This record gives sequence, C-alpha cells and structure tokens, in this order.
Amino acid sequence: MKDIFRPNAMEDDPKPNQSLSLRINIFFFSTFIIFCIIIIRLAIIQFVEGSTLTEAEASRDTKNVPLASIRGTIFAKGGEKLAYSTSVQTLYFSLTSEFTQTVTDKDTRITSRAPEAAAKADQLAADLAADFVKYGTTLPEGEVLTKEAILKAMDLDSKVYSGFMPRPLKRGLSNEEIAYFMENKNKYPTLTVSEEDERHYDPDTVAVQTVGYIKPFKKSKESFDMYLNIQAAMRNSADPGLAYRDDEFVGFDGLELQYQRELRGRNGYLSVAVNAKNMAEGIVETIPPVKGNNLWTTIDKTIQMKTEQAILDQIKWVHSNPVQGKVHKDALTGYAVAMEVDTGNIVAMASMEDYDTNLWTTGTMPADVWDELLPNYQNGAVTPISSGRSGHNFSSTVFLGSVIKPLTVLIGLNEGFITTGTSYTDTGSTTFGRAGHETTVRNAGGHAYGYFKTPAMAIEKSSNVFMIDKIGKKLYEKYGSEGVKVWDTYMKEFGLGEFPESGLPGEHKGLINYTKEAEKGSSQSALVFASFGQQGQYTVLQLVQYTSTLANQGVRIKPQLVSKITDQAGNTVKAFGREVLNEVNFDKAYWREVIKGMNTSVTAFNDFPYDFARKTGTSQQQYDITVNGKRSSHLADNGVFIAFAPRDNPKLAVAVVIPEGGFGSNSAAPVARKIFDAYDWEYGLDGIPKKSLPQPESTADGAAADGAGTDQEQAD
Repeated sequence: MKDIFRPNAMEDDPKPNQSLSLRINIFFFSTFIIFCIIIIRLAIIQFVEGSTLTEAEASRDTKNVPLASIRGTIFAKGGEKLAYSTSVQTLYFSLTSEFTQTVTDKDTRITSRAPEAAAKADQLAADLAADFVKYGTTLPEGEVLTKEAILKAMDLDSKVYSGFMPRPLKRGLSNEEIAYFMENKNKYPTLTVSEEDERHYDPDTVAVQTVGYIKPFKKSKESFDMYLNIQAAMRNSADPGLAYRDDEFVGFDGLELQYQRELRGRNGYLSVAVNAKNMAEGIVETIPPVKGNNLWTTIDKTIQMKTEQAILDQIKWVHSNPVQGKVHKDALTGYAVAMEVDTGNIVAMASMEDYDTNLWTTGTMPADVWDELLPNYQNGAVTPISSGRSGHNFSSTVFLGSVIKPLTVLIGLNEGFITTGTSYTDTGSTTFGRAGHETTVRNAGGHAYGYFKTPAMAIEKSSNVFMIDKIGKKLYEKYGSEGVKVWDTYMKEFGLGEFPESGLPGEHKGLINYTKEAEKGSSQSALVFASFGQQGQYTVLQLVQYTSTLANQGVRIKPQLVSKITDQAGNTVKAFGREVLNEVNFDKAYWREVIKGMNTSVTAFNDFPYDFARKTGTSQQQYDITVNGKRSSHLADNGVFIAFAPRDNPKLAVAVVIPEGGFGSNSAAPVARKIFDAYDWEYGLDGIPKKSLPQPESTADGAAADGAGTDQEQAD
C-alpha cells in the first residue's frame, strides 16, 4: 500500500544549507568581535600606555645615576657662615665587563673571576696607587691609598654598588691629580672625575647643636620618618631628580635636618646605557644638579659666643666659690636662650659644653672620638636628652622653682582667689593635708617675710607659703581633683606643657609631674607643690617662651630661628616673621601687678642701666648616694633665672638653667646679665646700639655673684 503521508514528512526535515549558514555566521561574528577587541587593545597600547611602556623599555637599557647637588649655606644673622659646602673633586671607577669576566671549573663547578679580568683589575689598582703617591695628597688621616684599598673601593663583586653605578675611589683630589687624570683619559677610560660638595662648620663652634650635623643617607633613612618617606617616594617616582644616593650626606639634627629639603636642592643624574649584565656601556644623557637654598638664621654670632662663654665661666666659678656655704662641683653643664619679645627671633641658644660638628663630615666616627662627644652632641636647650649631664645625672629639664610664681599669682587673680590689693602675713611655713597628717612646707632658708601689702611683694620676696595658701590650696578647695586639669590648662596657655613650635628636631613638651602626683591619689599635694614650682620640668626654650608671654602680657609667639630662605642668586624664596600661637586675656591690672612683682634683687644686675623684670628660681631635685653600704637621699639645687628688659617696653627675654649650680641668683643670673649686655651692645635694649659708645663698666662677670647672697637671693 502506498504511504500517503510520505511527502509531508519530508517537508518537516531540516535543510542542510540552513544549518551550515548559521554556523558560518556565528564564526564570522565571533571573529569580528575578537578583531575588534585586538584593535581596541592596540589603540590603548599605542595612545594611552605608549609613553609608559616606552619608559619601561628604556629603563631596561638605561639606568639613572644620581649626581649630588651642592648643599646650601646656613648663615648667622650677620652673614657669617655657620655651615657651608665647598666644591671637591672625586675620582670614580666604572665597572665594565672586562673586569667581571668569569670562568667555571669543570670539576667543582665553582665560578670565579677570569685570570685576565683579575689581572686587569690588579694592574689598574697598582697603577693608581703609584699615581697617587706621585701626584696626589695623603688622606686626612695621613695615610695613602694602597693597592688593596683601591681594589676594595672598586667593589668588583658589586657587594656595595649596583653594577652600573660608579665607585668612588678618592674624594678631594689635588689639583695635580685632577690635571693628571684629565690628561690621561686614554690610559684610564673607566675613570671619571666628578664635582661634589664637602660640608664644613664654623670652627668657632657656634650654636652647634642648633645648627645640627649631617650623615650619609644610608645611615639616616631608618632614623627618621622623613627619610623613610623619601625612600618610598624614590621607588614610586619616575623623576630621577628625587633620587638620593646612599653615600649622599643629609641632615641628621638641628636646622640641617629641619630644612633638609630646602638645603639639599635637587640632584642631577647620568642616564647610563647598560648591558644584559647590568654593566655600564656609556652615558646617554647628563642632567646637572641644582644647588640648594641658603638659610639665614636669627642667631647673632657675637651674642651667641658671649652666651656660650658666659655659661662656661659661670660653671667654673661655682666650682670654686662657695654659695650658701658650699661650692657646686656637680654643675657641669648649662643652657640659655635669648628671644626677642616683639619678633620671636632667637638671637642665642646655647647648650654647653658643645663640640666641633666637623667631626661628622667624614661619614665615620672613631669609637674613642664618639665616646668623648657622646654627652655633648644633643641640644639640651630643646630636649631633655641633653648635651652633658650634671654630676648626679640631672637632665636639662629641671623643675621651674620660683620662676613659676608670676604665673601662679596670675592664676590666683584670674580665679578670684586674690585681688591686686590682697594682703598677707608670711610666717615662713604652712601646712596642708588631713588633720593629724599635715605636711609642712617652708620658704627657702626658712625665712619668714612678714607682712605683704600686695601679691607683687609675694613674688618679689619669692614666698612659697603665699603661693600655697592663696592659690594652691584654693584651687583644690574650688575644683577638687579637677583642680589639676585647671592648673594644666593655664600652664599650656603659657607654653608649659606644649611644644614651643620652633620646629627643631627633638623639641620637648616638658614633663608634667603634677598629673603623676595626682594619679597617686593626692591632687592637693600636686597643686600645692606645683604652685611654687616643684611639679613641672621644662626646657630652657619653653622657659624663654613663657618669659616672652609674660612680657607680651599674654601673647605667646613662635620662636623663630630662621629669618629667610634665599636661592643661590640671593633672591628671597621665603621669609619668616612674627607668628602668634595663642593669646591669654587677663585684666590689665593683673599684668601690672605681676610684672611689678618681678623685682627680686640680684647682685649681678646691681649696675644694670635698665629697669627690667626678672625672677630667680631654685628648683630642688632628689638624688641618692650609698656610703658604706647605706643609701641616703639628698637634695640638689638647680639654678634657674628668667628676665625681660626693659620692663615697660620689653625687647629681649632671657632664660638660663644651671643644673646643680645652686641658687639661680648666684649661678644662672650672672649668665643672663652678660647676654643682656651683649644684646645692648649690638642692638640696644633701648633701640640704640652701644657699639659706638664707650662700653660701661660692669660687674656682670661670674665673680659678681656674691657667695653669701642677699636675703632676696636666698628666697629662690
């Protein structure tokens, strides 16, 4: 039978041509998409990533070798060079493939330098050693460069330098050496002479801890965040001018560190072609370095030198002249800062004893030399890690002693505990604490000063008991344990417990002992002892800023150590002026009362031609000694003195500290007198420099401080 459904069934089968056409269309469409992606990617590479890839390709063929710039000069106020660089010529060796050829032993498989390469290096070192003897000068240590020393400096195994980096063989070439190597380039094709700088410091050792010193970058980059950041930036930057060389000298302390970027300038560089073994093939491009900028400090060299000598003279004086019945042989160091009241300019900053900063410029320090300068190389005027320590290891941050009393009275007036007309009878002692467990505190020397008509007299006589009864106790009665925070707020407004903001490295905020005393459970004790200066330790820079704030009647200004920065052509890049940090608003009558009270009699100023405000201080610190196995505690007196002059139109503020020097009137005040005299001579405390006038006779030398002292002096 015929199948009547067959034709319809055949019509339902798929057509072979249609299936093939679909697959072909999919193939061509996919191919089109792939080609589009490739074209887009090529366009991105060409127009977007082209420059980056070109640099990356070039970097595989060339390397940049930094050329150190000439470091800027640090000037004193009068233009004297405190730190400066001179140009020196250095002989460099470039490692090439002829010195690095190797051979491998068939049996041991050990690879070593080929005999031809070793012989060539040995011959070069021998020739150079002979040339140095014939044409050169000896090294600073009086030695000559031997063949062995030259081979070590050539760094043939690239243990110190990358293969393409030139190796310094000798710095400070003589003129004869320079001429010889320039004339014999054919004989020494792998040697080049390059100009570099050599740092020098004023041999008079002027404010050395403030100026600072330098060290190689390799030895500095782990010590400061700034250099770690620079190192990180070097890895991420394509700018060769930002690169530091490991052997490049950088600031390590003082202004050298604070203004490192300004003083350094900008390095140049050599673009050196290298081969597959990382050896130099030739110089592609030379970009010269840019010299650093110059700093003009506010330090007056004459005043600075007289300040330094005054401290040394006074230390020597207290060693041999009895004060309060004894000499003070444990006074071994001293600190002083002089700051202009209206500008904030620091004209002198001394931390004695000091040392010769030129010892750092060689990059290495013999162990015996380092041991000798170890106590003196840090700036005790700004940090407790002081240059030098007193006989019982006291740092440069000592208790304020009575110099706090002007501020104590200001607090009492502002809090309403006293008025400018408050009277008081000083019996010589007072007590505080729970009934039956009272602690007695006395005036210095146990003096009873009797009737005070006003608070100014309490400052002048330096009454401890007035400060305790009228301010210390009252703060506790009014605020309880919160009284310590109230006191702390006042202290910080005058810069005591705050950074002075000079910017010097290591700047210290002070040691806030009264908070520790309060934490022990005795806020009252903390306030009592703080009220007469035995609960806070501060640097001399903080003290002079505090003194300046008193002189400015509540305006705290920033200490300035740099007046301007100039480029090598003398153009001013940046200028610095008076900067107000904060202001304290007290009644004008309070300021008049306190400044009137800053009138303690001081023998060293007996013939001083100006009316001036001052406060002597003696802070006491405890030390222990052991004799025959028995340990006992003793108190040492630290001399402290602050002053500003003239009283009614302040020009200069001075602070001096002599740890373990005895009463401030006898140890610290004579130093301050010499500083004021030096400033008056150079600039005039009344605006008229005394340089052109006959210098008046003065009793400001150390011997002027009478060993017995006056009653007022004993009231420190």
